[in-house]
Amino acid sequence: MGDAPVVGLDLAAFEHLAWSRRTNLQVDPDQPVALELIEALCEVARSAPNHKRTWPWRFALFTGDGRAALGHAFATALVAGNVEAARVAKSRVKYLRAPAVLVVGSSSPEPARELEDGYAVAAAVQNMLLAATAAGLASYWSSPPVADAPGVLALAGFPEGTQVVAVVYIGWAIRDMEAPVRPPLVLHHVTTGPVEDGEASPDLPGPAGQAGVAPPPA
Repeated sequence: MGDAPVVGLDLAAFEHLAWSRRTNLQVDPDQPVALELIEALCEVARSAPNHKRTWPWRFALFTGDGRAALGHAFATALVAGNVEAARVAKSRVKYLRAPAVLVVGSSSPEPARELEDGYAVAAAVQNMLLAATAAGLASYWSSPPVADAPGVLALAGFPEGTQVVAVVYIGWAIRDMEAPVRPPLVLHHVTTGPVEDGEASPDLPGPAGQAGVAPPPA
């Protein structure tokens, strides 16, 4: 898709989109999401930054009976890990709650890149969630019960060694979710250069991260 940078993007419109995103699993499990729309979400996801251009993201879509197969694969891995029976039973059926389930993995060419590549994939998932919101879809980013279950990797067609970063439920909302109350922004702003040993800093960060405001006495 387009390589040219977007000029004059309306920041207010993007801010509205970002704050409109909700973690929402209140969806109709029987109303399908078109394959073309899922592919479009994954294409947007791929625009995420990736430092060494290893392109680590891997996507696998599960619909219909494939959702049960995904649950069975995760349950098998949980049984092997001696996880309690109730959690295993839940894993077998939990992915039937949405019509489409996207498993997103991170595959790195070398161990030294795994952490940074995982961050890139997380950024890709956020792109996907915002694109889903723009398309009118509800989404729910969940953590995998097991990040490297061999049966899940095989089912998803992922290379050996891939780490599953997200299991994303996608569907058409049947109920809206209220926005959570988030803590206010704290931005620490540094404006002074390095301080030599033994010298006092002219700008002491205050409790709110404001330069030049000395902290209260101990």
